[in-house]
Amino acid sequence: MEITYNIQDITTVAEAVIKQLTSKTILMHGDMGVGKTTFIKSFVKALKSDDDVTSPTFSIVNEYVTPSDKVFHFDLYRIKDENEALQFGIEDYLYSNNWIIIEWPDRIENLYPNNANTITITQNKDNSRTLKLSHNISLTQQNAIKLQKTE
Repeated sequence: MEITYNIQDITTVAEAVIKQLTSKTILMHGDMGVGKTTFIKSFVKALKSDDDVTSPTFSIVNEYVTPSDKVFHFDLYRIKDENEALQFGIEDYLYSNNWIIIEWPDRIENLYPNNANTITITQNKDNSRTLKLSHNISLTQQNAIKLQKTE
């Protein structure tokens, strides 16, 4: 799935993405300031949460409550490596069967669950954004992609 949108259409984009997901784990990619947290705010609202969504840059994880579930929003920009993530118990979150949204997931690439969706957001020259959703990204697929790039 690929959608090009303007910021005023973010709610519609979030609702469309939810319908296309195959996992409750979402790995968010995009440059700093591209709108990952803005998308996550709309995503959490589309899940019917009344919680105030903010970037967990300093707390590392924020929890939001929906009528039937929880959303754990991670910003791993400040962690150094997978060991640091393991120390704060990230594996308990990853296998909790709750919604997991991870910004800067490359910091823990060897810890991904077997089934995750990847969202990449890029900013276009006209200030619109392009969101690409990839389904069923597994650790094995990620490693295969990396091997292909290095060959």
